[in-house]
Amino acid sequence: MKLRTKINLYTSALIIVLLVLINGSIYFTFNHFILKNELEKTTFQVLNIARGMKQTESSAATKNALRAYVPVNSMIRIVNQDGTTETATTAKNQENLIDLPISYLGKEQHEIVKENGIVYAFVSIPLIWVPTGEVVELQLTENLSSSVHILSILKWVLIIITILAAIPVIFSSRLLGNLITRPVANLIRTMNDIRENDQYKLINLPKPSNDELYQMGKTFNEMILQLEKNYEKQEDFVSNASHELKTPLTIIESYASLLKRRGKEREEIFDESVEAIQSEAIRMKELTQQLLLLAKNDQWKVEVTQVDLKQIVKESVQSFHMAFHRDILLQVEQPIVIQTDLQKLKQLLYILMDNALKYSEGQVEVKISTSEKYGIIEIIDNGIGIPADELSKIFDRFYRVDKARSRKSGGFGLGLPLAKEIANSINAKLDMKSKEGQGTTVQIILPKAF
Repeated sequence: MKLRTKINLYTSALIIVLLVLINGSIYFTFNHFILKNELEKTTFQVLNIARGMKQTESSAATKNALRAYVPVNSMIRIVNQDGTTETATTAKNQENLIDLPISYLGKEQHEIVKENGIVYAFVSIPLIWVPTGEVVELQLTENLSSSVHILSILKWVLIIITILAAIPVIFSSRLLGNLITRPVANLIRTMNDIRENDQYKLINLPKPSNDELYQMGKTFNEMILQLEKNYEKQEDFVSNASHELKTPLTIIESYASLLKRRGKEREEIFDESVEAIQSEAIRMKELTQQLLLLAKNDQWKVEVTQVDLKQIVKESVQSFHMAFHRDILLQVEQPIVIQTDLQKLKQLLYILMDNALKYSEGQVEVKISTSEKYGIIEIIDNGIGIPADELSKIFDRFYRVDKARSRKSGGFGLGLPLAKEIANSINAKLDMKSKEGQGTTVQIILPKAF
């Protein structure tokens, strides 16, 4: 069953049930109060008749009094203890009341009774019959056909009102169903178009509002834009990764073919080929490792501890000095304790210092300073620098400022994107300033331990 049909069916059924319950309650409430009021009125009449009969002294006078007291549409009857009728008087056109069953109840009774499909108000009270001094029962039976007729009219009026009210309810529920399901149907059509045509599409949104349907459409459009952006990034990533892997594989294949043809005959070709194959294999290994790190960046496991920033940077500077035999100047204002992941900070320092040494030939400076809430590491080189128009792109994967130098120096365009991911994972901020031909300054801003 479609959602629109469900809304139509359930809404119509719910409102119609509510109408039936409300109108039914109205009818039964009026029925109860009208019949109760008639019974109370009959009881009051019986009491008045009983007071009037106490003033009579003879049987004839009592019977005359009964004829005078008999209400409209009613019958007054005196019933003896043996179940016989002492006397009975009916109003005009109510002679059929005489045929109602006779019984001595022995107690006062007030009730609504139904005989032969006709509703009556029946009241019976004990009374001392003045002419004989015996205890009898004064019974008043009133025909309530007029009141029942009014209630019958009310019932049919309420039924007709319920039926008439159900018609616009059904049509309005259909309109409501269409209104609610229209955005959903539009969403389904758009999703089917995306699936069939393999192209991202946005749905047309109505005037901005706070209702859930508009928010659903807005969220869908935002999700599609994000998916499209991620898909484009994925395509670029796959394309660039394929290109980067294709080059070393081609080199390896070429040298392997050369080895196969002439490697046994000429030793220098053998040495050159083996060295090239090993070099490209190492490059492929490094590229693969960086790709894996970037692919699982959303699964970084961070272990935050308090770290002596001066000690960590000093160890890293010493390691690079020994490995590259380059001058690295370390300047420290004061000891600083920060909160970070030790191993990831070391990896971040490795990437940035490796870049500084790779793209410069002179001395590299490393400065440690502090602010009120942060510890700051600055890595400064006087190398080739980065053009101003390309500075915003350096954290894009596979982007390389100097393609020729990067191939020679072994870069893949993944180092800085990986550094950015690591910095985000340890809640650090990277800030880079550079001038082409003058050098680059990179700042790592880390939160202090308090």
